Amino acid sequence: MWKKTLSAALLAAGMTAAPAAFAQAPEPYEITPELEAAAKQEGKLIFYTATDVTVAEKLAELFKSKYPGIAVQVERAGSERVFQRIGQEYGSGIYGADVIETSDAVHFQYFKREGWLEPMVPKEVADNWPTEERDPEGNFAAYRAHLSVLAYRTDLVTEADAPKTWTDLLDPKYKDKMVKAHPGYSGTVMTATFALSQLLGWEYFEKLGSQGVMQVQSSTEPPKKLAQSERSLQVDGNEYNVFRLQDEGVPIQIVYPAEGTPLAVGNAAVLKQAPNPNAAKLFYAFLFSLEAQQLNSDFGGLRSFHPGVKEKEGRTPLSEIKLLMSDPAKLEPEIQTIKSNYEQYFGT
Repeated sequence: MWKKTLSAALLAAGMTAAPAAFAQAPEPYEITPELEAAAKQEGKLIFYTATDVTVAEKLAELFKSKYPGIAVQVERAGSERVFQRIGQEYGSGIYGADVIETSDAVHFQYFKREGWLEPMVPKEVADNWPTEERDPEGNFAAYRAHLSVLAYRTDLVTEADAPKTWTDLLDPKYKDKMVKAHPGYSGTVMTATFALSQLLGWEYFEKLGSQGVMQVQSSTEPPKKLAQSERSLQVDGNEYNVFRLQDEGVPIQIVYPAEGTPLAVGNAAVLKQAPNPNAAKLFYAFLFSLEAQQLNSDFGGLRSFHPGVKEKEGRTPLSEIKLLMSDPAKLEPEIQTIKSNYEQYFGT
């Protein structure tokens, strides 16, 4: 019941709220000895994230090695679950999280309207991030990006038989061989579903729903089903988990369809009622550092907006991929339609 109530509230807010008066972003800040000392006095922080838990924990370990004495509690869930949890907590006056991150940009528009975010701009973001990848009022910035990709097991599907386009997935030969994640759980898949419904129409998903597709929740799960050989083809798992499995020697090949591949951006922010505000501010700046962003790329397979990050050899650069971008302002009023249509066509 609560989930439906919040979704309805978000939808209503997106359709009826007047644009907020423009506020100037705060001055960029650097990590200083004083900030570090204040953060160590607090001694901990809590990070709600939709990034794969292995990647998030690796990032937390790097932070703890750099700033000993500050514990990082990683709370990982799908983007929609993170969104719901924050809504529940703030609606009840419970403030558990310090820093948040999800792969659904709509969430941060909603959090900003509710006044739940603490504006702050790390100097790294001010100096290096594209204007379009950070909130003009300093409420959040794009911590990561990744693609929602087609992929297949090369030992189960030959290159000649592999799909080349999204519409190829409607071929009867792929029936009962596919796995995909759910837009009601994953922000990545919500973004991808919106982008593909705009490109191909809902009739595409209606036909895909009759293909015996295995349904999972998070966008982190389809690559794992391929790794376990439970399915030979993923419809929309995230790219970074595929990269990691390829690095481990799992025979998986990514397909970047000619029609385009959906790009999902994971924004991060510090919450207004963060129980550990100094540790949160320190960790937030750390997230955008070259060191953290390079780890995300090397270990996590994530795409970064930091110009200093170097991609691993063998990965297709974003400049060579046709991207399907999604405008959060256009996605927001479609959320209920996406969930309703998806339930109708996929039965879940």
